[in-house]
Amino acid sequence: MTMAMASIPPPCSQQDGPTLSELMTALPIATLVVRPDNSIADANVRAETLLNMGRAAIVDSDIARTLRMADKGAPFDIWHSNKPIAAYDVKVHIGRMAEMEVDLMIAPVTDHEGWRIVSIHSQSQARRIGRHTASGGARSAMGAAAILAHEIKNPLSGIRGAAQLIESGNDGRDCALTQLICNEVDRIAALIDRMQDFTSDRLPECQPGNIYPFLDRATEISQAGYAKSIDIIKRYDPSLPFANMNGDALVQIMLNLLKNAAEALEDVDRPWIRVETAFRHGVSVVVEGGKGSAALPIEILVVDNGAGVPDHILDHLFNPFVTGKRDGQGLGLALVDKLVRDMNGIVQYSRDREAGESTFRILLPMGAM
Repeated sequence: MTMAMASIPPPCSQQDGPTLSELMTALPIATLVVRPDNSIADANVRAETLLNMGRAAIVDSDIARTLRMADKGAPFDIWHSNKPIAAYDVKVHIGRMAEMEVDLMIAPVTDHEGWRIVSIHSQSQARRIGRHTASGGARSAMGAAAILAHEIKNPLSGIRGAAQLIESGNDGRDCALTQLICNEVDRIAALIDRMQDFTSDRLPECQPGNIYPFLDRATEISQAGYAKSIDIIKRYDPSLPFANMNGDALVQIMLNLLKNAAEALEDVDRPWIRVETAFRHGVSVVVEGGKGSAALPIEILVVDNGAGVPDHILDHLFNPFVTGKRDGQGLGLALVDKLVRDMNGIVQYSRDREAGESTFRILLPMGAM
């Protein structure tokens, strides 16, 4: 039996604030209210525009028919889940529109079992939070980069060997010049090694584990080097369950984020970095490849009191070779993004201007006990 929407309260006075109907109308994102039987109970103006349908045609229609998944072979159904779900870069047929790529946010309504709010983001926000996937063109570029890296490293080895032979045959003369050649060859080889981290689709082996030994190892390495003059504060949740993760990958992620934070604090009088953990209920994402949805309750925060990321690179923050640093290579955050995605997690950046804090937030799946 189809459930009816609760009656909308009469218009309130200006002092009482806007009504529910007025709030729905004002929402800047296409929003649908869905009943337990998957019929649509309400739609705002933005939803009418996006679906190219009037409200009368949308209300009471089946959500699965109004938002039709392009991948019909997917073994899961997001419309029959009672969990919050964030589905990024999903290809759907919307209303009377052709196929398009969107982000879908599905939130259950508290104390009303089966009722959900569905918001549709027509311009994908996935790249902003680091959950973009490699397209066919990107995969071709990755393959080309792997070949190029291999071909460059071979002659580099010959150049370095030749410089060492020259140095040994000159009785130490021109030592500075030959050493310069060796140093530059080593620098280029190291850069290529870092680039090769992006050229493999092989996923790290993940298993349930305690994240704290890996967080501690990363902070100890940081404080022995680039963060030795920075106060690193730890705020750990002692009751945090195991995460499904790869320990080596997590250490590399933390080292890159701590190094990024330390470099942002070079001109700060009293620099600090705070590493926090927490358990967050209600965050789920659709796993790539149509493998269902995954909850991401394990939260790791790396917070600093630096100047933050320049506004002009925010939209491309996790792309390779994008950096706001004069001497930066733009590979550290791109590697963080890749490693987190390989563990079916997400990474986000935010800036609290009032508090003067920048935060990188990692969300990882919980490991099965």
